[in-house]
Formats: sequence, C-alpha cells, structure tokens
Amino acid sequence: METATLVVIFISGLLVSFTGYALYTAFGQPFQRLRDPFKEHRD
Repeated sequence: METATLVVIFISGLLVSFTGYALYTAFGQPFQRLRDPFKEHRD
C-alpha cells in the first residue's frame, strides 16, 4: 500500500474514534451522573 493511503486510513480512524468517544461521553453512561442545578434550586 501507498504511504499516503495508510496515513489517510489512520487519520480517518482517529477521527471516527474521537467522534464516537465524544458521543459516548455526551449521551452514554457518564451522562447519567450529571446533575441539573436548575432542578435542584427550583422553587
């Protein structure tokens, strides 16, 4: 394989990995531990 092809595949894999991790942290398991300060101080 060409070197440029390997670099493009590597960078694309990193981009997909970072996007997946960002979506997981935004809407996945860690999302359940977030608190809503507006609900806590509602009168």
